[in-house]
Order: sequence, then structure tokens, then C-alpha cells
Amino acid sequence: MSVRAKKHLGQHFLKDEQIAQQIADSLTEKGYKTVLEIGPGMGVLTKYILKKNLVLHVIEIDTESVEYLKTNFLNLSDRIISKDFLKINLADYFGEEQVAIIGNFPYNISTQIVFKTLENRHQIPEFSGMFQKEVAQRIAEKEGSKVYGILSVLTQAFYDVEYLFTVPPTVFNPPPKVESGVIRLTRKENFTLPVNEKLFYTVVKTAFNQRRKTMRNSLKTLNLSDNLREDPIFAKRPEQLSVQEFISLTTKIENDVI
Repeated sequence: MSVRAKKHLGQHFLKDEQIAQQIADSLTEKGYKTVLEIGPGMGVLTKYILKKNLVLHVIEIDTESVEYLKTNFLNLSDRIISKDFLKINLADYFGEEQVAIIGNFPYNISTQIVFKTLENRHQIPEFSGMFQKEVAQRIAEKEGSKVYGILSVLTQAFYDVEYLFTVPPTVFNPPPKVESGVIRLTRKENFTLPVNEKLFYTVVKTAFNQRRKTMRNSLKTLNLSDNLREDPIFAKRPEQLSVQEFISLTTKIENDVI
């Protein structure tokens, strides 16, 4: 029995054992004992994680894949969650336990998976997985690059990001039309912001929504005081600001008196 890849679920099943081993080995196993694999499919990556000294749970929305896993991974059957990762509350399944995330993520929801991870960062010390290459690069990119954007700043505010390696389309069934990239996120020791988090998100998103403009123009809708808008940071474009500068800018905006 094998599982048919379903286009509407963005499924591309990894068939290269060596790459599966490399992704599993990207887990550092530091600070946690529990791992949640998202979208295991037919378990190519799963079997390598099971060899580690970790407690593996998997979450899979595809009922055909769930049946395959229950039949072929008997030692995993009571730790298969047949749900949509984007819709579950991690605490309902893991309480307050620290849980690392891993997976060969469907391209069509990979960015949403990252945002959900950021929301649950108090519970997710590490995150390792495969994305479309350009998305992986965007998450890992530093300031000064045209690829650097909202996803880069928000992720790097809470996690250290490493781009690990590139994966060709030929190792999947069916092969995607683009290359893939594997990245690892390691939660920072201090993963809270010294500013209002909601305001920080607003500043970053508003700035990059008009990324070709200077900060002075892209943040016009925030109705900042003329005095604040004279700060030299407002002469820069959003892609020129580091994560720390965005945090500093948010502090200034928070204290702004119009």
C-alpha cells in the first residue's frame, strides 16, 4: 500500500533516505524530549526520528496517510494526531511540555506554520524543516537584502535561524517545480520583546507593505509626530533595518507624543 499525493494538500513525498536522515539529524535534542512531526505522509522522515532518544508524535490531516502510518508504524499508532496543525491548541495535547517541531512542510501552508510557531514560542524551543527554497531563504535572510522582509524580522526577533542545505526537486514524488531548503530555528534565551508585541508586528508589517519607500513614508498611517519622523532611522527603507533597529523604532513609537 502507498499513499497518493494530493495536490490540494500540497503533498510532495520525500523519497531520498539520505536527505530524510539529514533532516532528522538537524534536531539538536537540547532542552526537550518531545517532537511533533507535521505532515509525515508515508513516514520517510518519521522512521529516522524514531531512532532517536525522543518521544515522537505526528500530526497528519490526510486520512489515507493516517491509515498508512497506523499499519506500518505500530509503535507510533497511539501518538498519531489526525488533525490540522494550524487548527489545534498545542496545550490540549502536550500541556506545558516543551515540543520541538519538524517536517517536510506543504508549501501552501508553510508560512502559516511559521507564524503559528511564533505564537507558541513559549512551548517550541526548536523548529526544523523543509520549505520552498525562496521561503527558507527569506526566513533566514539578514537586513540589506531584497529577500529580507516581514517573515525574516518576525522570526529572527524570537529565534536564531540557520539555513542548513538545499534540496533538489528530483528527490520528491511528485517532484515540485522548485528547489527546497531546510532551515533550523533555535529559540533565543530571551524570547520576549522589550516592547509592545502587537505594536512591533504592526510596525514591521506596515513598513514592508511599502518596502520601496522610506520609513518616513511607509509609516505615515501610524500618525507619528513630526519630531519623531525627523529621527535618522526614518530616512532608511525597511529592508535596511536590523531586527534590533525595528525593536528600537517600536520603543520610540511607543513613547511618541503627537
